Amino acid sequence: MGSQEVVLAETSRHDHRGNRLLAAMPPDTLAILDRDLTQVSIAQGAVMFEPGAPLDTIYFPQTGLVSLLILTAAGDALETTMVGCEGAVGLQGRFGRRFSFTRAVAQIGGRFSSIRAARFAELVDGNAAVSNLFSRYTEVLLAEAQQIAACNVVHDGVSRLARCLLQSADRTGSDQLALTQETLAEMLGVRRTTVTLLAQALKKKGLIRYSRGHIVLTNRKDLESSACECYHAVHHDRLPVRLGIKL
Repeated sequence: MGSQEVVLAETSRHDHRGNRLLAAMPPDTLAILDRDLTQVSIAQGAVMFEPGAPLDTIYFPQTGLVSLLILTAAGDALETTMVGCEGAVGLQGRFGRRFSFTRAVAQIGGRFSSIRAARFAELVDGNAAVSNLFSRYTEVLLAEAQQIAACNVVHDGVSRLARCLLQSADRTGSDQLALTQETLAEMLGVRRTTVTLLAQALKKKGLIRYSRGHIVLTNRKDLESSACECYHAVHHDRLPVRLGIKL
């Protein structure tokens, strides 16, 4: 991706519970936050945070999908985890002045609930229920990042692509994904030409169909069978249970 800045377009106010993390908050706390939460539209490819940038805003995806990418000195990028409607980006900002370690990119554009990190901290300061919820979520996110790090090393491209597509579908709530080959290459840490070959392999099996910038999962059951074990290991409904965490 380039250095495209995040573009926000405020939309009409809506129920913010389309994000599962917000929905898990105590109703009275969410009612307080609702006064400051803003629903925004973020375009595909927008860079929400660069490494070293202050985490001054917290984003809660509702329909969008965010990749957290590690950047190398050579300019390569590799996804460590993704965040969709189950989570949030920029949560560390609630602890004070914090800086991003990764690049956060909206790989699929959509609706996000957002709030200034400092204001969020003011509203939930001393709220044990919210602190515990976010601590549990952060633990799940760390476990996922560890699993994906191993996945990037040991699993073949086809199974990793299948895992990536399934995760994207789960976290956007749709089997129709607005993902380009360039985006997938960045998410998988491979060349664009490699993505073409991997996607063709899945298409030949009847698991997906695709056109420019658009992928449809046509056979989820068999696609899951083609995915590496990491998809089941980090599924956002199963991973918290494995860790003994209730989100």
